[in-house]
Amino acid sequence: MKPAKFEYHAPASVDEALAMLGRYDGEARVLAGGQSLVPMMNFRLATPKAIVDLNRIPGLGYIEEEGPVVRIGAMTRQRQLEFDPLVAAKLPLLRAALRWVGHLPTRSRGTIGGSLAHADPSAEIPMVLQTLEGEVVARGPQGERRIPAQELFQAALTTSLAPLEIITEVRFPSMPARAAHAVEEFARRKGDFAIAAVAVMLLRDGGRCAKARLATAGVGPTSIRLRDAEAVLEQKGLGEEAIAEAADKAKAAVDPVSDLNGSAEYRRHLTGVLTSRAILKAIGPGA
Repeated sequence: MKPAKFEYHAPASVDEALAMLGRYDGEARVLAGGQSLVPMMNFRLATPKAIVDLNRIPGLGYIEEEGPVVRIGAMTRQRQLEFDPLVAAKLPLLRAALRWVGHLPTRSRGTIGGSLAHADPSAEIPMVLQTLEGEVVARGPQGERRIPAQELFQAALTTSLAPLEIITEVRFPSMPARAAHAVEEFARRKGDFAIAAVAVMLLRDGGRCAKARLATAGVGPTSIRLRDAEAVLEQKGLGEEAIAEAADKAKAAVDPVSDLNGSAEYRRHLTGVLTSRAILKAIGPGA
């Protein structure tokens, strides 16, 4: 199929893009990498009156360190993040997750801001934003605001962004140098959407776990933090019994749905299995 008729605009600045969005009173869509929007339009699952293409706006693609934070322009391509040395050094969990994102053409065009704005519940980048407690910077007619990860995702393909807001930047706290991390995902084929995925970051202090952060993809309407599992690890450490209990807490925390890829119970089971695997992978053999 072909998309329904629409008007096309390629603004040269964020302010111009916001003005164009306002002109269509919520009936326009922003185009970043187009890896999700264009297929939806081709199948007429999305029929916007206008497309506002951000690709010609300068200054929205960058990766910079500012104190304890890594700032990433919303139009930064996922492929660039995959190989950037600053991301490798300061955000190795993001780099690990990007290897699970789609295929090479997808990552070459897809942007970090576009993935977060699309809010696919199976996507890896929202999961990492949750795990690392990052935030997005959004600009709209009323100015600029920061939206923490836990406030951004509301439902499948739904965020707290206002209709006339655009994500301009993504901000991640730099991971501690001693932090361990891992991503475990299950999909039918490499590059397919996750049926279930878990990301983990752990900070050890001797024999105890000083900080645990875990989040999901694919097992609910949004990515969520596995806070009960985190609490178990922080209180009881990283022994075999604690990891098993954390996996059980993870299973209990998710609310998956059944579809052609698997039943709700299957996804719940996978969440526990992947949680255990991710923790063990992060702490390494013999830990």
